[in-house]
Amino acid sequence: QVQLVESGGGLVQSGGSLKLSCAASKNIFSINIMGWYRQAPGKQRELVARIFSGGSTVYADSVKGRFTISRDNAKNTVYLQMNSLKPEDTAVYYCNAQPANIWGQGTQVTVSS
Repeated sequence: QVQLVESGGGLVQSGGSLKLSCAASKNIFSINIMGWYRQAPGKQRELVARIFSGGSTVYADSVKGRFTISRDNAKNTVYLQMNSLKPEDTAVYYCNAQPANIWGQGTQVTVSS
């Protein structure tokens, strides 16, 4: 069973940047889709970005042009570079692996106005 551990969250001012990391306990090469989700207080968890084994990516409309997802299979790690952060990006960010449907514990991102 793969375990996922997120890091890199924190408090940042509006317009700032953060880079989240998701480290997997095993080689994730065989996992088809890695994704980042987020959940704000009182809201449902939503997809932020996905990256497929071939390298193609999918982004939520709300983050297109500001966030970039990437993966380093040699380091068993997936990243989410977040630029031009807005207060509405405040949420707990979770890493996810499919098709096993494995979740990390989440990391808090808070953007102050």
